[in-house]
Amino acid sequence: MAVVFFLEKDIPEDDIKAIEEQLIQSDLVLKTKYISTEKAREIFQEKFPDLIAIVKNLDINPFPPSFEATLKENRVTSNKVSGFIDMMQNTSGVEDVQYNQDWVERIKSFSRLAKAIGFFLGGILILASFLIISNVIKLNVFSRKDEIEILQLSGGTNMFIRIPFLAEGTILGLIGGVLSLFMLFLLIRLLPIYLGSSLGVFSELISFRYLSFSQCGGVIIGGAVIGFIGSLSSLARFLKPKNIN
Repeated sequence: MAVVFFLEKDIPEDDIKAIEEQLIQSDLVLKTKYISTEKAREIFQEKFPDLIAIVKNLDINPFPPSFEATLKENRVTSNKVSGFIDMMQNTSGVEDVQYNQDWVERIKSFSRLAKAIGFFLGGILILASFLIISNVIKLNVFSRKDEIEILQLSGGTNMFIRIPFLAEGTILGLIGGVLSLFMLFLLIRLLPIYLGSSLGVFSELISFRYLSFSQCGGVIIGGAVIGFIGSLSSLARFLKPKNIN
């Protein structure tokens, strides 16, 4: 979510500072980056090495200075951005503005679709994990049926009998969360190497980022909670108190 403001070729230093101050004061702008003509030329040579000869044959530097303003996503709306761009275009020293509103709206729509698909698939995986852990605990209860009956007859309370199974389900959930984080780490590390340069220009748009510390903690705790609830559900259905007549 960035807007590029191309400046006039021989813009005075005072006008550059004034434009930068105007961008910083805007409540739509998260951060700004000034790109000089020399820096713009270096970036072009890095991204398009096959065209370096054309640039070197020119007697002048054709790249104008510019400001790259990153917008705050939670405050970006079409009307606000349009008004902000119109205001900056009328600012002294600004020659042109690059911002493709239609392209940004398509990307945002695709992002919403990807999130919806992610929540749907995540819900299926959570349900599958819940059922797997519940069935594992149920099988363990059946395999220890005789032991459970002996404990009940000898005065063991329901909670005393359930605690080991609840702990087992919670531990299974924790292990599942840790394994999922490890597999995700391998995927993020190996997938870019496998794809290599096949992404082409999309490599600027697609980046693989690992989860933050709080997100990792959420996955592990979520796995433990799913394990606990799955085992609790199984025990509620298959572990009944023994009636003694």
